[in-house]
Order: sequence, then structure tokens, then C-alpha cells
Amino acid sequence: MPSFDIVSEIDMHEVTNAVDQARRDLGNRWDFKNVDASFELDDKGITIAAEQEFQLEQLMDMLRMAFAKRNIDARALSEDGESKAGKLVRQHLVLRQGIETDMAKKMVKLIKDAKLKVQSSIQGDKVRVTGKKRDDLQEAIALLRESDLDLPLQFNNFRD
Repeated sequence: MPSFDIVSEIDMHEVTNAVDQARRDLGNRWDFKNVDASFELDDKGITIAAEQEFQLEQLMDMLRMAFAKRNIDARALSEDGESKAGKLVRQHLVLRQGIETDMAKKMVKLIKDAKLKVQSSIQGDKVRVTGKKRDDLQEAIALLRESDLDLPLQFNNFRD
């Protein structure tokens, strides 16, 4: 029986490359000369820091552009909170991987409401969709791509 998995993963090597590219862009920008601004990547996420709030927004745009150049979906970033310490304003961004249970339930409900001839089940941080025909599975993929879920989705492990 044909099946596929719905996952939400990001390539950490590409994230590292995107952050390095954003750092290089920061060094080349004339409006950031003599400004204390930085990108820091750790295993929990990315921290951006600048002196002013509008500079923080510009850094965020630079990071999104670097993500786009590396074909990483910017929806994988979620803002965790802003803090002001001393003369710097910091923004911590969490890298979201895996599908949370409530989002998985939403996807299963979306597939069932479309009355497609497929079955979907939650398996940890991924959703498995099975059906009798390959065309039905492709309809489910098209349905999920058209829906406005705030999560980057990949479809892998497609088997006939």
C-alpha cells in the first residue's frame, strides 16, 4: 500500500552556512559600521543583537534573506522573546523542527475533512499518510501545500 511521511526538518549545516553568510553581509553593510551588532548560533537557536530596535529588524531581514538563498524556509524560525541588557537589544530565535502534537492533529483533521481516500496517523514528530492509490496521496500532498500551516513541511519516505 503506498504511503509517505510528513515531516518538518531543517538542515543544520545549511543553517550554519546561512548564519555565516548573514555575518559576512553585516560586515559589508555601511550602515552598520561602528555599530555593535552580531549573529550567534548555538544548539538552541540563533541570537541576534543590535543597539537599536530598527537595527534588530534589519538584522532579522538579513537573516531571512540568507535563509532564502540557502533554500531554508524562514517559517522554521520562531521568535522566543526580546531582551534589553545594557546598550544591546537581543532577540532569540528558536529553530523549529518536528511536528508538534496539536499541529499534527490539525493536519490529520484537514486531510479527513477533505474526504480523500487516505488514512493518516501521527507517529511521534511525523505524520504517516497511506492510501490505495498514488494519485490519492498526491492529492493529499497538494492539499497540505495549499493550506496555510505556519510550518515548513517536507514529504519524504514515499513508497509504492
